[in-house]
Amino acid sequence: MTNIVEVSGIEVYAYHGCMEEEERLGGKYLVDVEIYTDFSESAKTDKLIDTIDYVVIRKIVVEEMNKRSKLIEHVGYRIQQRFKKAFPNLIKSRIKVRKLNPPIEGTVKEVAIVIEG
Repeated sequence: MTNIVEVSGIEVYAYHGCMEEEERLGGKYLVDVEIYTDFSESAKTDKLIDTIDYVVIRKIVVEEMNKRSKLIEHVGYRIQQRFKKAFPNLIKSRIKVRKLNPPIEGTVKEVAIVIEG
């Protein structure tokens, strides 16, 4: 059985980007996570140890977002790698990193990357 654990809209203020201003001033990011797993055991036992803990998902995201990178692609990859190590029952994951109000020409609400695997 394949199930999905979702944690959406993890808000983080971080300092990613190629421009000097982004490193100095930072910006707001939103991260959405889907973890594909089999949580049929936890559905039966009602025990947190038998599933993927939302608190751990958020903790990993925040820790990796707090490490400066030029590219959000790099941050997303690091998050994915941490999930693989932290969750032995992970089948696959989907991570979406959204950079709000990016400093590019014109009005752009957000840019995003998605990593699946």
